[in-house]
Amino acid sequence: MRYFEDIEVGEVWDLGQRNVDEAEIVEFATKYDPQSFHIDEAAAASSFFGGIIASGWHTSAIMMGLLAGSIKRQKLHSLGGPGIDQCRWLVPVRPGDVLHGRSTVVAVRPSSSKPMGLVTLRTEVFNQSDAKVAQMQGVGMYGCRPSTPTGVGA
Repeated sequence: MRYFEDIEVGEVWDLGQRNVDEAEIVEFATKYDPQSFHIDEAAAASSFFGGIIASGWHTSAIMMGLLAGSIKRQKLHSLGGPGIDQCRWLVPVRPGDVLHGRSTVVAVRPSSSKPMGLVTLRTEVFNQSDAKVAQMQGVGMYGCRPSTPTGVGA
């Protein structure tokens, strides 16, 4: 298990990659963002985008999924997070895109009121052409290493 004390400013976490297909884009948008350029091929073709694109919220969900997978692979003691300070959708995600990303630790500080640390991450996701499609910055909460009782392991 990795704890707050193991995380350093400047670390870069590989988020892996993920394919995005049209059925997934349409399914997500139908439920959560039913605008025509997300769900209707003909309407999307005549739109500003020239075809179906993923909702920015879908892109954010994919970004979060990639980040959560990285946290799990690293065995980090994540306690969730209080929110995102900044999120930008920069290039539309399209059917067939293969997304990959990275998170960079930009700040760490111990909580002043709880036994945890706060880690600010800048997360960036790119498509198969290395165009940055989205970025977010937010704070995550990570558990501190448990203290060893006096006399144990001495």
